[in-house]
Formats: sequence, structure tokens, C-alpha cells
Amino acid sequence: MLTSDSSAGNKLPRMRIRELLPDVHFGDWAPGSLNSITDVPGVLVHTQEILADNGNVNTGVTSILPRQDWFHNACYAGLFSFNGSGEMTGSHWINETGLLHSPIIITNSFAVGAAYQGIYEYAIKSQGAAKGQVDWFLLPIVAETFDGYLNDLTQFPITPAHIVKGLENVSGDRVREGCVGGGTGMICHYFKGGTGSSSRVVPGLDTKGEPKNYTVGALVQANYGKKPNFRISGVPVGRILAQEDAKAAELDAEKKRAQEALEREKERKDGSIIVILATDAPLHPTQLQRLAKRATVGLARVGGQGHNPSGDIFLAFSTGNRIPVQSISMERRAVDPWKPTPFAADLVDDSSINGLFEAAAEATEEAIYNAVCMAETMVGNLGHKIEALPLERVREIMGKYKI
Repeated sequence: MLTSDSSAGNKLPRMRIRELLPDVHFGDWAPGSLNSITDVPGVLVHTQEILADNGNVNTGVTSILPRQDWFHNACYAGLFSFNGSGEMTGSHWINETGLLHSPIIITNSFAVGAAYQGIYEYAIKSQGAAKGQVDWFLLPIVAETFDGYLNDLTQFPITPAHIVKGLENVSGDRVREGCVGGGTGMICHYFKGGTGSSSRVVPGLDTKGEPKNYTVGALVQANYGKKPNFRISGVPVGRILAQEDAKAAELDAEKKRAQEALEREKERKDGSIIVILATDAPLHPTQLQRLAKRATVGLARVGGQGHNPSGDIFLAFSTGNRIPVQSISMERRAVDPWKPTPFAADLVDDSSINGLFEAAAEATEEAIYNAVCMAETMVGNLGHKIEALPLERVREIMGKYKI
């Protein structure tokens, strides 16, 4: 259950980080027109929340299509696991082939099975299964983070029908942020966390040497970290707020108990972060694995440490090439599996890739900021309450540092 932010530091309405801090430098590369992962042409996203009237269920689903015709035309992709206490199904196949030809679902830890089935139900509905027989190959991509502090996981409210609904309603609009989608019940640096997105545009050249802009977009489900580690553009905002909260808790027994309960929970299960990076730059799988690694740079700038119980898993994909899949089935053979057959693909020169690496780090960093700045205070399962980042106080702190 979301609540109005009436505390002293939360008089401002929720807003994205650039609106909150218009004079702060968030990197050298310009954002796209939406400043969202959907700035990458063809990438489609949907977020939905699943809530209970009694406030105990606070969870959701984020659905991503890498491209409209994902089923027949794969994207090159690469993975990086900064810390592996989490799940991303289908990752073995991506590591094996470098191909992404599945929708991507991000949800809570206990909904992985329902999401996996939901992708199959969507594929059967959209691609068919003649005479009750599936004549195609698909390994669903489902990633998760743990929302058990604010959400009653024992209720298993997410069903395959939610996944089908999400995938049927994806769009190229700016991704909704904060307490939405799979990020509905998440916690980030002890503040209310959730879903965030950002993008960067990197000028480059096409294969003919003509000027061409490439976009890198990030979508995060942020559910990790300690308050003292939280930084904005290098400023130790979290440490300052943690010190202020500790002093306030000494005068408020209820607040002190709540802080101690949250700290015990986060020591047990830190929470995790999933990062999805999309680009229209024509990168091959090894380059995309390298791009995924750069999400770690953005995470570290905000204060992520990769603690032992945290699942920090990053997936990068490129829409810059169309890789034919579903070319061999029981009744169809577009290629001979015993005759090696090449096809043409554009590829970025490794020597020219630095701007894309920087863009991935910047977009990841800002996406986390957006998730936390847009998220609202929530009272969830068992009355657990997580406060939103106090935006007015953050603005005051940043003003003193004159970044």
C-alpha cells in the first residue's frame, strides 16, 4: 500500500533525478528523447502491479520484448553476473549461442515459475501450436529479485495470465518508474526502490562511414544496498541521511525498532539488482558481454557492493542485427544443419567501442536514481514500512556540495 510522503524531507512530489537536480552532471553522453530504454528503436516494455486490499501483497511484473518480431529474428546478447545469488532463466542458452529470442520478464523470486509458464502460454497464443504440437524452440528469460519484506510471498499472486497480459500490452512509451512492475515491492539502499530506466546517445558511423547515432538504454529492478553507501554524483547522501535517521531514532522508539528490523532483514537477504541493457549498435555477443559488465560501474557509483546474498545479474542485447531462428523444425528446414551456411552481419570495431561502454555505465547509474526518486513510501506485509527517499532533503544536501 502506497502512502503520501508527508515527512519533513518528502514535501516535494516524486520526480526523476534530472528534474530534482537539474544542475548536477550525470555523465558526458546526452540522454535519448525519453531518457528510457524504449529510446532504443523496437524495444517494447510493459509494467503491471499486483496488490491486495489488505496491503500484504505488493508485487508485479515487468515485461520486455527486445523487438516486435523476436520469435523469428534473434538479437545478439551477452550476460554478466556480478554476484550470483539470484536467477535469470535461459542464461545457459545465451552463454552457449549469444542469442536472445525470448521475451524478458522481471518479477519477484517466488514468481519465476509462473512467469516461465506465462512466456510459453504467450508464445503458443501468438505463434501457434498446430494440432496440439509445439514445432518451435524457446527458452524463456525470467529474472527475479526478492520482495519478501513488503510482499507476502506465500500468496503466489502472480499467474501466467499476468505474463500474457503484460506481453500483449507492451509499448514504446517511456517506462513507468518507482513502485511499478516487478519493482513494486523492492527496497534500494533502505529506501523504497523499484523500477527505473535511462538512456544515452552516442554519435558514431554506419558501415558506409556516414554519421549515425547509437542508443544505449538501461532498465533496472533495484532492490539492493545499505543506506550509508548511497551516493549521488559522488556525494555521500546516504551516509548523511543515515546519521540524521540514527539521531531521530534515539528520540522515537517505534522508528528505532523499524530501523533495526529492516537492518536484520537486509543482513539476511540483501535483495539484488537486475539490469537490462539494450542498444541498436551492432555488437556481437562477446562485445555485449563486455557491455553488460559496464553496468557494474554504474551500480558502484550509486553504492552497490555486490554483497554475498545479492543477485546482481546483467543482460545486454543488440537490435543492430537480425539473426534468423526457428529455421529448423520437424516440418521445416530453411537451412541444412550439416552444411555450414554464413550470413552477413554488421559489427562495431572493438577499437571504437569506448563511448558505448561509458553510455552503459551512465544509463545504469541514472536508472537506479530514477527508480529511487520515483518510488513512494510503502506500508506492506505485516505492517512493514519503507520510506521514500526524502527528495527535499536530498536537494538541500546536493546544494551544499555544489556539484
